[in-house]
Amino acid sequence: MEVTLLGTGDTTGTPTPGCDCDTCTAARERGVERTRFSVHVRNEATGESLLVDASPDFRQQFLREGVALPDEILVTHIHFDHLDGVGNAYRLLSDVPVHAANETDPETGESVAETVARKYDYLDAVSVVGHAPHTRFEACGFEVRLVPVVHPPLVCYGVVIEAEGAKLAITGDTNFAVPAESREAMRGADLLLADGIVPASLCEYHPLGGDHHDDEGVPRTFGTKHMTTEGAVALADELDAEDYRVVHVSHFPSPDEAFGDPLAVDGERYEL
Repeated sequence: MEVTLLGTGDTTGTPTPGCDCDTCTAARERGVERTRFSVHVRNEATGESLLVDASPDFRQQFLREGVALPDEILVTHIHFDHLDGVGNAYRLLSDVPVHAANETDPETGESVAETVARKYDYLDAVSVVGHAPHTRFEACGFEVRLVPVVHPPLVCYGVVIEAEGAKLAITGDTNFAVPAESREAMRGADLLLADGIVPASLCEYHPLGGDHHDDEGVPRTFGTKHMTTEGAVALADELDAEDYRVVHVSHFPSPDEAFGDPLAVDGERYEL
């Protein structure tokens, strides 16, 4: 499988509109971007393409990277920066299945699949397919699983994609308290894409501070919703990932932190 990181940023992206912080300025000077999160996974055996999360930056991402339009889409949760790109199916796509979890979210009273179906009921091209968490299903010739993670207050899911001995794992938006069964499903990935929004040092600026501290007191969760960089790295180590990249990165890290390993930027490609 060929994996292209279309969007590696958080909800505002980097550079952030209207922001002249050192990191946004450096991003402009270096000509690098972190648009809203999205991953393109091409099955080289079938020629099909699966899109994991449909970013609002869909048009820009596909034009910039020159990858094929998706044959199928998977949505991890209903936050706009992961969902609203589905609207690009209008006039661009035909008969595109959109995969999502079918368990009811207590917060919204409907599942991710039901929310997607309701929001995009005007698009004839979109057909929503619901799946139970941890149940294997086929998409674009891949074996796929949605695995629950923790991203309060909404339900959210990581993704495991496998084909011909290759394994891609994506944590989705999550704090460090990923359930044990989901951790096991993601274990041993050839590539792990792990949510890590800021370095742990910035937890002091969050109203809720940090959580899930390691033995040295370093927070692996920023507030309640996302892992820190240190949390993402710790998870990758715990799960024995062959390779990993930190994604869903904000513009708050300093330029030295923001553009060095292991933080990903848009356009990176991996062959698994």
